[in-house]
Amino acid sequence: MTKLFKGPKNSITDIDGFLVGNAQDDHIKSGATVLTRLTSFRASVSILGGAPGTKETDLLSPDKIVENIDGIVLAGGSAFGLDASSGVMDCLRDQNRGFDAGAIKVPIVPSAILFDLKNGGFKKWSINPYRELGQNAFLKASHDFEIGSVGAGCGATTSVIKGGLGTSSLFYSDRIKVGAIVAVNSVGSPCFPGTNLLFSDLYGEKNGSFERPSTNSLVNPTKLLTGEATTLGIVCTNLDFNKNDLNRIATSAHSGIARAIEPSHTPFDGDIIFSATSGTQPIDSKDKDLMLVCQLSALCVTQAVGSAIKAARPKKGDLLSCWVDLKD
Repeated sequence: MTKLFKGPKNSITDIDGFLVGNAQDDHIKSGATVLTRLTSFRASVSILGGAPGTKETDLLSPDKIVENIDGIVLAGGSAFGLDASSGVMDCLRDQNRGFDAGAIKVPIVPSAILFDLKNGGFKKWSINPYRELGQNAFLKASHDFEIGSVGAGCGATTSVIKGGLGTSSLFYSDRIKVGAIVAVNSVGSPCFPGTNLLFSDLYGEKNGSFERPSTNSLVNPTKLLTGEATTLGIVCTNLDFNKNDLNRIATSAHSGIARAIEPSHTPFDGDIIFSATSGTQPIDSKDKDLMLVCQLSALCVTQAVGSAIKAARPKKGDLLSCWVDLKD
């Protein structure tokens, strides 16, 4: 049996050439996260939440002319956060990167936002702060980055505890690599009802002695106000899939959210998963490779949700506790 194992960093940056940068402002309790590479890359997207906030995602459809993009932005701030991608575009233009439109290159930076405007942070700014947050996140992009209460996960919450930013990676043999990054700000809960036990731990490495807890209810508490949630994610692979394949991978990866958060994909979530490839590994058997990457993408998303919840840390003005403060 071929061995499945974590990448060296257990991070999306284990996938060839991908970089991640975070920037946040603890005063406003919000931030932005950027995924990029030194060269452009192919990507697609799947949107299953009922209240998404996006920019440039239509270009990721398989039938659209743009083949490659230059970055992906996940941000807080609701619609204000879409301006983070403008800051990233400024940086990319300085590097003369983007879609070749003849006399000028236009950076292509799809983005998605989550709602964190009622999390206890200062929100009465006079100038939208997200353009600068996007710039700072891009300039910090590297193979190493923090998770937890940082970047797009800075002010994220779930229905019962703080959310956050998480990541994971899985390698299959010496050929296939898959990684994920998620910002968890869900309507639902990552825990079994009435407990501090995480759904995602069912899909961890060391779950041999894990027993499903007895609960008084099968229904979790939820956020009930429209637009106040969303789990955002990106999955990456090294296999050279086309946009149509990547769209299927992104759709399959959503099952990773459903495993880790209950309920998910509600009318009030804006759940979105992007998928991307470095294109550095040729496809061997198309059907088998695509099936396997779909499976690994969902598993990576589930594990990344767990890492986000476990890495969240308390900050001044928080309205919810962190999982680490509840586990005992």
